[in-house]
Amino acid sequence: MSTTDVSKDSVEVSPPSDLSGGRRPGDSVFSVLSIGSGLLIFVTLAAVAIFLTSESLPAIRASHEVQGAGNGEFGLISYVAPYVYGTVLAAAIALVIAIPISVGIALFISHYAPRRLSSVLGYMIDLLAAVPSVVYGLWGGVWLVPRLEPLYVFLNEYFGWIPLFAGDPTAPMRNLASASVVLAVMVLPIITSVSREVFLQVPRLQEEAALALGATRWEVIRTVVLPFGRSGVVAASMLGLGRALGETMAILMILAPGATFSLHILEVGRHQSIAANIAARQAEASGIDMSLLIFTGLVLFVLTFIINAIARWIVARSAVKS
Repeated sequence: MSTTDVSKDSVEVSPPSDLSGGRRPGDSVFSVLSIGSGLLIFVTLAAVAIFLTSESLPAIRASHEVQGAGNGEFGLISYVAPYVYGTVLAAAIALVIAIPISVGIALFISHYAPRRLSSVLGYMIDLLAAVPSVVYGLWGGVWLVPRLEPLYVFLNEYFGWIPLFAGDPTAPMRNLASASVVLAVMVLPIITSVSREVFLQVPRLQEEAALALGATRWEVIRTVVLPFGRSGVVAASMLGLGRALGETMAILMILAPGATFSLHILEVGRHQSIAANIAARQAEASGIDMSLLIFTGLVLFVLTFIINAIARWIVARSAVKS
């Protein structure tokens, strides 16, 4: 046997010290905390759903006692339906206003503005997202609504043949249109911030390749940046939609309440949202009335859950296509 063989046989290779004792305590603690944090989300969601469902049962059982209701469950649905309609309509109009403006601001910050200006604008957008909703409500009710009246009169006079601008608008214009404009301002920072971060992640080589092929700046935006950020813009829009659906104080402070299915967004006293209706009535409600309000909250909870599920499906489908 050679000296080399002896030395190879006599050498014992010991495993690293951090692997010899199995999992270290820090790994176990981190694993438990991570799993617990993930389960906490499901527990909280289940607790909210159980609370809303259990507290809504008295209203469901006694639905025939609801004022203005018909028979059974259909009477309860007929009570909630106008508030669902007002909530969805206000949020949809807010998104129609906010999405194009938000995407334009995000593109300007990420691809057009100088670095110093883009940093200042980004900081201002983030500050807008931190403003409380009650401040938006005060601003909208005191300052914005009177200044929108000439625009509403113009739209009603010249475009009254369109159902949205028809009807008889009266001052003060505390209508769904004013509430939707304030909602658009509130969701604009959220959509802009997320869209900006998505646009900044576009591969630089793809943009430079498009420019090298002779594409203009707009063609680069249209063929490279927007397709790459489509799923991100959809996700940002759904985040904005979630806030618009659940917004309370701004709607409560601006909108004159009503409970109809009217398309006339310039008329006062036609619409109301679920969240604003709950905030306006819960202080005096008790018994079956409180259960009825909780039932409307359950409807809003299910509505937001469905919309978020649809949004995730759209984002996943857009990611696969891209």
